[in-house]
Amino acid sequence: MKILALNCGSSSVKYQLFDWDNDKLMAKGIVERVGIGDSFIVHEVPGQETWREEYECHDHNTAINLIVNTLTNKERGVIKEMNEISAVGHRVVHGGEKFKRSTLINNEVIKAIEEVQHLAPLHNPPNLAGIRAAKKVLPNVPHVAIFDTAFHQTMPRHAYLYAVPYEWYELYGVRRYGFHGTSHLYVSKRAAVLLGKNPKDCNIITMHIGNGVSHTAIRNGVSVDTSMGLTPLEGAVMGTRCGDLDPAIPLFMQQILDVNPKEMDTLLNKKSGILGLTGKYTDRRDVLDGAEKGDERCKIALEVEAYRLKKYIGAYMAVLGRVDAIVFTAGVGENAGIIRQMALEGLEELGIKIDKEKNLKTRSKDGETEISTPDSKIKVFIIPTNEERVFIEDVVAILNGTYKEHTEYPYTFLK
Repeated sequence: MKILALNCGSSSVKYQLFDWDNDKLMAKGIVERVGIGDSFIVHEVPGQETWREEYECHDHNTAINLIVNTLTNKERGVIKEMNEISAVGHRVVHGGEKFKRSTLINNEVIKAIEEVQHLAPLHNPPNLAGIRAAKKVLPNVPHVAIFDTAFHQTMPRHAYLYAVPYEWYELYGVRRYGFHGTSHLYVSKRAAVLLGKNPKDCNIITMHIGNGVSHTAIRNGVSVDTSMGLTPLEGAVMGTRCGDLDPAIPLFMQQILDVNPKEMDTLLNKKSGILGLTGKYTDRRDVLDGAEKGDERCKIALEVEAYRLKKYIGAYMAVLGRVDAIVFTAGVGENAGIIRQMALEGLEELGIKIDKEKNLKTRSKDGETEISTPDSKIKVFIIPTNEERVFIEDVVAILNGTYKEHTEYPYTFLK
């Protein structure tokens, strides 16, 4: 059984082809700049040289055709024909309250995703475009939707409700939903393995830090609070998103700048965060390099980001009471030792002690690593995330009729 995992963004399509029967990644890659010109594909096969080629992709349909053609190419492909693909798993960012688990896609599911796309206007439309394109290219195989929001549907109402008119929730679905669910699911379960415990016995704080950033408080294996909200804008400081702020600020600045709500949305989502603070960078490597060279705005950005991370750690410790582990994951969380150190320093009295030298040296390439000291009451792990593995296992379970709630399903990475 060969499963294709697709992650369609507004201008990119990431993919993995996995041979389930032989437990082997066959290929992975990305098509960049879809619909904006100068697009190209980067294709990786384990043990082979990475292949890159420019190819104009005006839409997601062209991009997915390119992926299938690349996977079946005589020179660089890994399968002979596309009917070797047994099923496709699709990332869908927002499922609202309609979807609490991964779901086989049919017309009713597509309609339901459309009905909540106003809650994620930057994400759900490209996700839907990818689903439609993939169903055209691969019409005879099952397609499965894996929702970012599903993992967080266990939050209690006191955690997901906002103190706004209750009718906003009843009529318009205004509540906290949370995102990066498959990442938080994967790393929390891997942390349980490293702790030598059943996930149901673990209280864990997971810190997904990339261009998008979210944190989750996990009690007895399930999400009870998370930093992102109705949209992925709330929470920590991110690459281009502001995160938490006084809700009066956008109204105040709209009047000063004389901009409309759509323009303000763009400012908060695409021109704030690390980019807004530095004025030029979103990549933390550039920020760290700038700070080292004396750029004051870069120093400020690091201080603000790390302080917000520290506040969430403290808040979620209060939520959970007992904490077994803190997990850092995603591009920044896995690779930026300085940011991890700044977020954790001064927390020794709370039971968090890290090996500073080991922390600064550890990167994604080192795999799952404990960076806390042996006497640290709370363990601190770096765990490279693998969202696509969750996609693939959910797809296989649905096809086999063995799919259950994540608290009951025996994922292979629980070993």
